[in-house]
Amino acid sequence: MVDSTIKILTLVSFLVLISQGYSKCSLSNLSIYQRPTGHQLKQFPEYRVDIINSCPNCVQRNVKINCPNFETVEFVDPSIFNVSGDVCLVNGGKPIVTNVNVTFNYAWSNSFILTPNSSIINC
Repeated sequence: MVDSTIKILTLVSFLVLISQGYSKCSLSNLSIYQRPTGHQLKQFPEYRVDIINSCPNCVQRNVKINCPNFETVEFVDPSIFNVSGDVCLVNGGKPIVTNVNVTFNYAWSNSFILTPNSSIINC
């Protein structure tokens, strides 16, 4: 009886440790990188945006980023980046898996400050 109790406690402790390792993901695991492409569209410089989920073993879905006053003269597929006021939905709300970039380009007179707003993390 004591042996089985110890085995059960060991198994439960192990599972708790594993689940804690997977739950350490947060919004801070979303990185947003921007850089000029060197191209111009309608006399506006073009920028490339890469949104990356660096959370190991977890996806982030329904990703929203702050995009105040975002404008572009370049078409951006709304299933990739959907502007709704000052908050933009990324990837149509579909999961962003670990280390897979969601990428789009835009063209405007300046780059915009884009920061993570919210997401739902699934491990």
